[in-house]
Amino acid sequence: MTKEDKKNAYLYCKFRDEQFALYDDYAKRNGMMMKTLLVVNVLFYAKDGMTQKEICQRTFQSKQTVNLIIKNLLAENYVTVTEVPENKRNKIVRMTNAGRAYCEKVVRHITWAEDTAMSMFTPEEQKHLIDLSRTFTKNLTSLVNQDTEEK
Repeated sequence: MTKEDKKNAYLYCKFRDEQFALYDDYAKRNGMMMKTLLVVNVLFYAKDGMTQKEICQRTFQSKQTVNLIIKNLLAENYVTVTEVPENKRNKIVRMTNAGRAYCEKVVRHITWAEDTAMSMFTPEEQKHLIDLSRTFTKNLTSLVNQDTEEK
C-alpha cells in the first residue's frame, strides 16, 4: 500500500462523507431525518408498496430503524400497513395521499438533483463511476468483514 493509495482512500471517503452530510442537511432543511428521507424516497416510488424487509434491503438500514420510522409515519397518517394474506408476518407499507403530499416535493427534488448530476457525465464516465464504486464497495465489504488486518 502506497502513500498515494492512502491519500486516495482518504479523498474518496471524504467525498462520500460530504455526500452523506449533504443528504443529512437536505433532509433537516425539509423537516425530517436523513434515514426518514431514505425510507420515504423508496416508498414514494413503490406504487404497490413494499415490505419492511424490502425497505431495509433498499435503504441499508436495520429492521429496528425502519420499524421506528414506519411507526412514526403511520402515526402521521403518511403510510398504511396491511398484512399480506399469504403470510401475516409480512406487512405491506404504502404511502397515503397525505404521505405523498408530505414528501413529494422533497423526494422529486433530490431525485432530480441525483439524475441531473449523473447526466453531467458522459455515458462512459457514468459506467466507469458505477463500476469503480461497485468494486470499491465490494472490496471494502470484504476487508471490513475480515477478522484481522493483513500487513
